[in-house]
Amino acid sequence: MTSVFKKYKILIGFFVVFSMVTISLFYSVLKPSKSLPIYNPSDVNPELVDSTVQYIANNHRIADFKFTNQNGKIITQKDYEGKIYVADFFFTTCPTICPKMTDNMVWLQNQIKNNPKVMLLSHSVTPDIDSVPVLKKYALEKGVLDAKWNLVTGDKKDIYYIARKSYLAVKTGKPEEMYDMVHTENFVLVDSKKRVRGFYDGTNLDQPTEPGIKNVKQLLEDILWLCENDK
Repeated sequence: MTSVFKKYKILIGFFVVFSMVTISLFYSVLKPSKSLPIYNPSDVNPELVDSTVQYIANNHRIADFKFTNQNGKIITQKDYEGKIYVADFFFTTCPTICPKMTDNMVWLQNQIKNNPKVMLLSHSVTPDIDSVPVLKKYALEKGVLDAKWNLVTGDKKDIYYIARKSYLAVKTGKPEEMYDMVHTENFVLVDSKKRVRGFYDGTNLDQPTEPGIKNVKQLLEDILWLCENDK
């Protein structure tokens, strides 16, 4: 028996390796390839979208913007040109979801701080309160890296419009108050072509979520995937 095994061990070894390669190839072919949707206003909950753009079903892009960051610098689309970035809406005095969102954005910042393709952008929804000095103090307390993450303030109307018309990320408050916003926990992933590629629960770092909802660690996975596939 031993002599038979020795005689055919090369052949047996060949079939073992061949079988492993074949199984691996079948798995790679049958395994669904990862992809990320491109979101347009018509794809999103109408509560989060301005009525003037709800009909748009393709070619949606983040509109040009002009805000002021924590250092008093004017931030525009040029600062994010060709970048993958994560946007959100917050305010410094928020006692509910904002602290958790900020902690998770800090975690995300630390994961992408050495990745030149990725940046972060947080918009204050109370710009009358969140002045440049207030944002700077907040940034220092949270460990914001100026080169990676802009906390911006500006005209409330402009922030409202970009939140509702571009990022599709916040609800209105009282219908009679045109610029009354209720920000959500959403982190919005934007690709280098200014297209919305995903919405994530910014209060959830790594806990299981409901179907269709992703946490922040899953956001990081999608960012890294985009870095390799953002074409």
